[in-house]
Amino acid sequence: MADIVWTVAALPIILGYLLGSIPFGLILTRVTGAGDLRTIGSGNIGATNVLRTGRKGLAAATLLLDMVKGAAAVMIGHRFGPDYAVVAGCAAFLGHVYPVWLKFRGGKGVATMLGVTLALNWGIGLVFALVWLAALAATRISSVGGMSAAISAPIVASMIGRPGLGYALLVLALIVIWKHSDNIGRLIEGTEPKVGRSKK
Repeated sequence: MADIVWTVAALPIILGYLLGSIPFGLILTRVTGAGDLRTIGSGNIGATNVLRTGRKGLAAATLLLDMVKGAAAVMIGHRFGPDYAVVAGCAAFLGHVYPVWLKFRGGKGVATMLGVTLALNWGIGLVFALVWLAALAATRISSVGGMSAAISAPIVASMIGRPGLGYALLVLALIVIWKHSDNIGRLIEGTEPKVGRSKK
């Protein structure tokens, strides 16, 4: 019986991770002949770096697909129970950030975290999206928008009385910030590129 319980518990985690680890940005740029995304700009596999190829449509598609895979993982987890929804969503986020197929060198997780958050609680996800857009519009710096949005999620979760979800989102937010450590360094130096400009 214990083996069955552990199998059921592991299944949404494994499925969530595998779903999250699909590198849509890398796949789309290769299929469309835009080159290997890991050799362009920052080398990141997310939508912001796809935008540096000059393909706005590909960047939008990458953003959407990275969100969808996070939300899909949550929906899969829901079939096992509410707690599994959170676990599966977190696993998808980790899959995106640390994909086994790319030697654990993935994206920074903002879009996937948004998809996970929207699927878990649309209100928190809405705030996430609005903060992201507002910070991006104010600064035109992608990293500022992404980090601001990630930080907002656990704060809002705590404010609406969802401390358990807040703790989970806090862990994801801290990983997002960690993945932006180079960006933070450039922000301090004043050399962080703005959206629409090539990274020097």
